[in-house]
Amino acid sequence: MPCLYISTNVDLAGADSAAIFAATTSAVSSIIGKPENYVMVLLKGSVAISFGGNKEPAAFAEVVSMGGINSEVKRRLIATIGSILKEKLSVPPARFVLKVHDTTAGRPVSKL
Repeated sequence: MPCLYISTNVDLAGADSAAIFAATTSAVSSIIGKPENYVMVLLKGSVAISFGGNKEPAAFAEVVSMGGINSEVKRRLIATIGSILKEKLSVPPARFVLKVHDTTAGRPVSKL
């Protein structure tokens, strides 16, 4: 089950969180190749974040997935989620950091 955790210093009170959830769920599902009903998205706003020494709009996100992650998937996740955050929350892509973690990396995949 892929999980996307997004933290931003943007106040979400005026944001359309339903649209953010829909767009990010669809993106993670299609890019990683897992069904949407297995994708979890957490969105937290008004987080104290300083990026580059200032508090202009910024975001940190983390994707955790059991498989489906490679270099191309990482690049697509960064570009797509960055675009969504720019469109929906006015977070410039240069002020967005994504951490990606594959829980199966370096381990044999179970045949169960």
